[in-house]
This record gives sequence, structure tokens and C-alpha cells, in this order.
Amino acid sequence: MATVYCTACNAQFSADFSQCPRCGMRLSGSGRAWQGDTIIASSPLAAAETAGVEVELDSLLLPGQMLDIYQCQKLLGRGGMGIVYLARNTSLQRLCALKILSPKHIEADDDFIRRFQNEGRAAAALVHPNVVTTHAIGQTDDFHFLEMEYVPGGSLQGEIDREGPIGPIRSTSMAAGIAAGLAMAHRLQLVHRDLKPDNVLVTPGGVPKISDFGLAKRVVGEDLPTPSLAGTPYFMAPELYEGSPATPASDVYALGVCYYLMLTGQLPFQGGSINEVMRAILTTAPASVRRLNPSIPLDMAECVSLLLQRDPRQRPKDGTMAAQMLRAVLGTTRDLTDLVYEAFNGLPGAAWDEEADGSFRVHLTFRDERSQVVHLENSEHSAGERLLLIYSLCCEASPSFYEEALRLNASLQHGGISIRDINGRPCFVMVDTYPRGTVTAEDIRRSVFELGSRADSIENRLTGRDVN
Repeated sequence: MATVYCTACNAQFSADFSQCPRCGMRLSGSGRAWQGDTIIASSPLAAAETAGVEVELDSLLLPGQMLDIYQCQKLLGRGGMGIVYLARNTSLQRLCALKILSPKHIEADDDFIRRFQNEGRAAAALVHPNVVTTHAIGQTDDFHFLEMEYVPGGSLQGEIDREGPIGPIRSTSMAAGIAAGLAMAHRLQLVHRDLKPDNVLVTPGGVPKISDFGLAKRVVGEDLPTPSLAGTPYFMAPELYEGSPATPASDVYALGVCYYLMLTGQLPFQGGSINEVMRAILTTAPASVRRLNPSIPLDMAECVSLLLQRDPRQRPKDGTMAAQMLRAVLGTTRDLTDLVYEAFNGLPGAAWDEEADGSFRVHLTFRDERSQVVHLENSEHSAGERLLLIYSLCCEASPSFYEEALRLNASLQHGGISIRDINGRPCFVMVDTYPRGTVTAEDIRRSVFELGSRADSIENRLTGRDVN
């Protein structure tokens, strides 16, 4: 079946839809069509009358096929500009992401190869933990390609599509990481021009990595304020629509759109056509993120507002200033998902799952085949006073156990025995707490194993059973 790419948000979907299922852009009547890497904003007399265009991008290579020194293993994705494979560099024996440009796009745009090569060389000089590293740029036969760092996991957009809003702390942590990557790029005089969640990959450990520097799609047409634009319409700064060149401040605006989307699950400006989106960006103010989600802290809402200022002079001027602001808002609080992953990933005898309320259950298995569950959850204090609560259930708090429990409590050097209501019944639990803003993955790992072992020992000593 034919594939459609939305010209407004670049979502990929089947041609059966009449509007983009992600952003709601109408697929007819807007006078825009896709041509190569360009969104053509055509005149009323033009034949093309679609906001999405059917694209047949058959796989260029089969699994196992060689392209120069690269053995293609599987298709990772396809988009408006080409196809990305998981490949092995046979010279260095390492996995990589190999982006192969579509020959159709090269034929449609004589200038594309020059821009691709210039930006590819610039991106190759950009080495930062929050940027996908470009290892090589090359050509073999009729294929132009980029060898890039392979990032297991998915895109930030994929996470938002699955989960909706991803939470204030995680959103701010992600935005701060993206800003840090932009800061390095801006110091090297490199402007991204097409920052959006589709172009941010997230590692299994929760680290965002920006991809596709300088490869923005172009928007051209007679009815636009300027004859040529570059980017994805929802993420383009107002000054770009007014004919100003892309700058670090326009990247900062796109970061603000990403942050808004992470916090709310919605884009700040919407419309049924690119013209409607453009008018909204130029003439209206976005709804406050706190109106859409009252649980978002005020300082985060103010940060979003600054990033989305219509006047570029009122925004942080570049990624460095944006990163400083976001880190100040975030404080030292890291996302709990990232901390749990760092604490337990790859450790034998430990597995974890996340609850709907954002808390975690860590399942421990000991050498004697006994097991124990340890709970992690944030307290309900304000952001500056919030604690991380770590506790593990020992057994029901029967009065006959009180004396022995008090005796055991006096001998503990880490954590302590408390009584907590669990499912409406009083239970003995081992409890430890840390300031949420300064707790580390090492603190969590040490506490969980210590509490879990102690709770299991107490359960065994008081009841002789293994049920928790």
C-alpha cells in the first residue's frame, strides 16, 4: 500500500486516511504537495491539491546485501529523504545506522547533494553525548549515504505517540539534554533547522540524542511570505515565516515546541492547513501548559513561555542559555525512570516494572531462592522538599510480633522498621528515604538491596514464610 507523509509534521501513514492521524492536517485542499525533500506551496492553478503525498519508497537494499563496506542487516525506518538501515561496518566490525538518500530526491533537487555534503561534514565535527554522532559521509555508485551512530531504542515522538504527556520531570530532563546538544552545535556555528521529536532518539537509559543536523526539508511557494523556508511547519519560529534566516534562536523556539508537546501531548499551535498553522504561529499565543495540565509546576510553565516567545530577542539566544535555564528549573532532580534504569540495568537478580502512578516495583531474587519486592515512590511534598521513599513489606503487623520487631529495629544500621497501611491492613515495612533532588542511582541500588535483604530476613524470622 502507498505511504503518505504529512507535510506539516512528517508523520507516516497509509493513504487510506483523509487527514493526518497525528496532527489532524487535512490531506486535500491546501495546495501543497511533496516533491523530493521539498513541500511545494503551489498556486491555485496548480494541479497538486494535497497536503500529503503518496510516496513509494521500496527498500533499496535487501538484508545481507553489501553497500561499499556496509552489510545491511535490517530496515530501521524510512522517511521523506531516504531510508535508514541497521548495518555493520565490516572494516571496523561495528554496528551503525546507515542513512541512504533517495535517488528520486537527488534527481528532483540539484542543490540537495551539495547541501547534504556540507551539512554532513559539519555534523561530523559535532561530538556530544546528546547528539547522534556522524561517523562518515560517502558515495558509492549512485548512492549517497551517511554512517551514523546506532542508537537502540526509538524516537522521542514515538514515546509521545505511545504515552502522551511524559511527565514534568522527564520532559524537563529531556529538554535540558536536547538543549545541551544544541549548545554544542551552536558553539560550532551549526544550526539544526529542523528540530522536532522525530529527530530526537532516546537511548534505553533515557538519554536524548539529536539527529539530522542541517537536513531540513524546504517549504517553497508563491503564497508564502518568503519564497523558500526550511523546517517542519509546526516547529518553525515566527521569524522564519517572515523571511528571516534560521538562527540559534529559531532552534530554541523549536525546542520550546518539543517541550510543550512533551508536557501536554499537544502541539502549541494547530490548524487544518499549513497556512492556518502559519497564521496561528504569527498571530496567536499558545494555551498555557498549566491550563492543559494543572500539575505542571509554575517555573516549568514559565520556561515553556520564554522558549516560545514570538520575538526572538525575548527568547534564550542559543542552546547554551536554554540549557542553563532548563537545568535551573530542573535543579538536580533526575528522572526516576533514568535513575532506576542506571541502578539496576544488567544486574542479576533484579527486575523492575513501573506502575501507572509513576512509582516502581523492584523484584529481587536471592541465592537461597527467596524473593522480595521493594517499592520506590516520590513523596507528595512540593518540588523543593520532595523525598524518594524506598520501602519493602516484611509481614502483617501482628501484635505478637511487636516486641521482636522493636528488638530487630534497634540493631539495624540502614533504614528502619515502620508500620504502614498496605491495602487497608497494618504491615511491618523496612523504610528508607532520600532527598529527591540529590538521590543518585548508587544510593537507590544500595538501599534497595539492603532493604530487600533485611525485609526478607525479618519476614523469615517472624513468620517463616516467603510471600513478599
